[in-house]
Amino acid sequence: MVQSLWDSTKASQLQGGLDELVYRSNLIGTDRRVCNWGGGNTSSKVVMQDFRGRDVEVMFVKGSGSDLATMKAGNFTGLRMDDIRPLFERAEMSDEEMVAYLAHCMIDAKHPRASIETLLHAFLPFKHVDHTHPDAIISLCCADNGKAVAREIFGDRFVWVPYVRPGFTLSKMIAEGVLANPKAELVLMEKHGLVTWGETSEESYAKTIAIINEAEAYIEARVDEAKLFGGTEHEALPAEVRRAIASSVMPTIRGAVSDAKKMILSFDDEADVLQFVGGRDSAGLSQIGAACPDHLVHTKVVPLFVDWTPDADDVEALKAKLKEAIAAYKEQYKAYFERNKNAGDIMFEAAPRVILIPGVGMVNTGKSWAMSKVSGALYHRAIAVMRGATALGQFVSLTENESYNVEYWPLELYKLTLAPAEAEFSRKVAFITGGAGGIGSETARRLASEGAHLVLADLNLEGAQKVAGEINEKYGENRAIAVKMDVTDEEAVLAAYAETALAYGGVDIIVNNAGLATSSPFGETSLKEWNLNMNVLGTGYFLVAREAFKLMKEQSVGGNMVFIASKNAVYAGKNASAYSAAKALEAHLARCIAAEGGEFGIRVNTILPDAILQGSAIWNSNWRNERAAAYGIEPDQLEEYYRKRTTLLVNIFPKDIAEGIAFFASSKSDKTTGCMLTIDGGVPAAFTR
Repeated sequence: MVQSLWDSTKASQLQGGLDELVYRSNLIGTDRRVCNWGGGNTSSKVVMQDFRGRDVEVMFVKGSGSDLATMKAGNFTGLRMDDIRPLFERAEMSDEEMVAYLAHCMIDAKHPRASIETLLHAFLPFKHVDHTHPDAIISLCCADNGKAVAREIFGDRFVWVPYVRPGFTLSKMIAEGVLANPKAELVLMEKHGLVTWGETSEESYAKTIAIINEAEAYIEARVDEAKLFGGTEHEALPAEVRRAIASSVMPTIRGAVSDAKKMILSFDDEADVLQFVGGRDSAGLSQIGAACPDHLVHTKVVPLFVDWTPDADDVEALKAKLKEAIAAYKEQYKAYFERNKNAGDIMFEAAPRVILIPGVGMVNTGKSWAMSKVSGALYHRAIAVMRGATALGQFVSLTENESYNVEYWPLELYKLTLAPAEAEFSRKVAFITGGAGGIGSETARRLASEGAHLVLADLNLEGAQKVAGEINEKYGENRAIAVKMDVTDEEAVLAAYAETALAYGGVDIIVNNAGLATSSPFGETSLKEWNLNMNVLGTGYFLVAREAFKLMKEQSVGGNMVFIASKNAVYAGKNASAYSAAKALEAHLARCIAAEGGEFGIRVNTILPDAILQGSAIWNSNWRNERAAAYGIEPDQLEEYYRKRTTLLVNIFPKDIAEGIAFFASSKSDKTTGCMLTIDGGVPAAFTR
């Protein structure tokens, strides 16, 4: 059952009016069983003084494009009720006319555009109104016998409104229905949701919770778990097996769903998803349509339900089936668009947003990890609705044309325009070795600032986690993850890429940066020292690049590799033969990969830095003392020594290398591969010849 979250002590400390509305809205949005992400709307009518000091009645209503769970006072729109009330006398009003009219009713032009459902709130004669999408209520509203069941639950206390797309007509129908029924306590919107009200904010919220629980109690008394979704046809595979399958197939999915633009993926194997994808009737149920109009923009009309019998040994067959099924889905979506399009409509990407795999779970796609999770969260709500609706009768949805007219509704599309513009590395996943170090961490911050999702791989897991945490704090949940990885351990590299695929669906940018350095006169260079350099700087770079190469080929959407070598790759460093030889190996390995990667759209370039002392674990080790000894100076004189030997008389910092990496990884270097870029302040001895 849904619990009331109202805290009387906290509420008593609010200033009333808009403060209470924000509090109530956040409580409603916090529980997604009550209201969808980005959906629903709330309002309060208050008396306040206008700019001339006159008392006027103002309705504050949720602004377009915000989410009840997180919205603040600035996300609400204030409108003068005296300007809105006359609209009730009209017989009709187009969406365009309504939007233009409401803009004139706003008390502050800086407020966001009013909700599509503003008039629903304005026409009801109550101080506080809530419109929500509770699972239990939508189950009722999406059951073929929903109205009859509602009568059993609520008697004559409800108003049933047939499905009409939100706007003037629906708002007037709701108000007329309520005014015609003095006993009305709620409105049930067919295939859509719930409207409740109260004289106080607390009363309105309490009524919402009470009504939901009445419906939920009725439904739960009729749920037969053994028969849900037609009973179990496919049992879920063990957790470690299904996650291994998911990490294996997600790069294939990512390539198949990424057409003009790449998509970021997320994986979900929660209990309700596994129950649904294993149901005997679920494939058919999933194709009936969306459980709520609010879902459509993020989930499309229907998901892709993969016809596959769970088999841990049949992953390659699953990949082939996924490619075929995604291609077929896109053709079906294009046909759907052609059948229903209006003049001027531009088709969205045709690929599915929700992919259901029996025995494994759900894969969601989006322009970012966060948006893929929104698609997933909404499909959890769809599963809950189908669960309830089929316990009552038959699940029903909007017609195809009704669905299309919501998905491509100009007022709904307006919300999408409120999102920030995509940046250079939006929709891209960057895998950075040595992610906890100076260059690695600075590169992570640089790429994150332009939209990248990041995997920070390092032996120093705690350090990588700290950097990832800082990025997530600044840019949002799960924008970065940390993995512990030894670049010389093939199994560890494979595991890190599997974790990357499971987290985001694949990889686009590899920064081969993990490193170490040793210094010895050549005659004193031991085999152990030689092997150490070759293992980390040679074999390690090879393993990281090889596995990335295979992953990028599987995705079929190209990719970028940036190797962090050294000026020593082209300059024979004194007392550093093992290090210099390994760095030369890196630079040439990068060119070899570039030669093979071109036909797959995989670019590989190398940066040659010099003496990055800031934030470097290498330079804080014995390497500093060894290099100082090689030059006959004291360790604390190194920074100045390196500065003076450059043509530009500058020191080089991690941020300088991060800029070079960002350039090679960006669209600005789309036609550059096999290149070496020296960032060393101009050391003449290292000029390429």
